[in-house]
Amino acid sequence: MFSSAGRFFEKDRKMALFIMIIAHVQLILGFGLYFMKNYHLNWSDIGSLSSYLRFFTMEHLMGMLLAIALITIGYGKVKRGDSDAAKFKAVKVFFGLALTIILVSIPWPFREGFEALGWF
Repeated sequence: MFSSAGRFFEKDRKMALFIMIIAHVQLILGFGLYFMKNYHLNWSDIGSLSSYLRFFTMEHLMGMLLAIALITIGYGKVKRGDSDAAKFKAVKVFFGLALTIILVSIPWPFREGFEALGWF
């Protein structure tokens, strides 16, 4: 994906921009689903929610927002980076953390409470 020859080329910057744009499009689609599915419940009732609803009202939402914020910050550091090494470091740190948070925030079928969803 990103070249590792030591130089941060224009195609590397464009790839980081593409990743940020895709993340923001996914955020808009996710907000559309969030408000259509009525997951936005009264926050004072969080303690009485099932683990399934709590996951989507809090854990998934906050995890994805944090990941998109990290991607945006990472792209900003890439755009304003002084050296190629600093740009590669920003991509590794911020995009890597974002990917980890995204993978943790997905309702995988092997997670407790999501077995019935299946893979497809």
